[in-house]
Amino acid sequence: MGTTKDSRLPHEKGFHISWDQIHRDSRALAWRLDGQGPDNGDWKAVVAITRGGMAPAMIVARELDIRTVDTISVKSYDHQNQSDAVVLKSPDREICGDGTGVLIVDDLVDSGKTLELVRELFPKAHFATVYAKPKGRPMVDTFITEVSQDTWIFFPWDMALQYVEPYRGTD
Repeated sequence: MGTTKDSRLPHEKGFHISWDQIHRDSRALAWRLDGQGPDNGDWKAVVAITRGGMAPAMIVARELDIRTVDTISVKSYDHQNQSDAVVLKSPDREICGDGTGVLIVDDLVDSGKTLELVRELFPKAHFATVYAKPKGRPMVDTFITEVSQDTWIFFPWDMALQYVEPYRGTD
């Protein structure tokens, strides 16, 4: 009994990301952004889109020696269903202004709704994600890995290690 593409559960086309992988990919993102800022190649701040963007933003900030780090909290998912994006917490406007010299970092761009909202607030910011899906890709200036729209990404902060029964039984 086979499964059709449309009847698969999200985890059946899953892309599992380990802590080591997110660290390597976030460092690759930092290297791609190095020297690309408007101030002689430097960036003045990193803004993480919470919660998924916090780990990549921390790694990017460390790699590029950016000391000013802030967050923007946007709610666009409600129990795995996408809804209208709403800003719950904004970064310091005095530092961010219109976004000039600011890196906005997230783990993934999916539909692009979250980044579209943040881009309205900070139109001159540089948007970077570690992973990108085709629908949201136009909203991103820099990313590392593209995955298909129907791939569900499992990030390490959403996972727990557990025992799995062997495929052939338990003899």
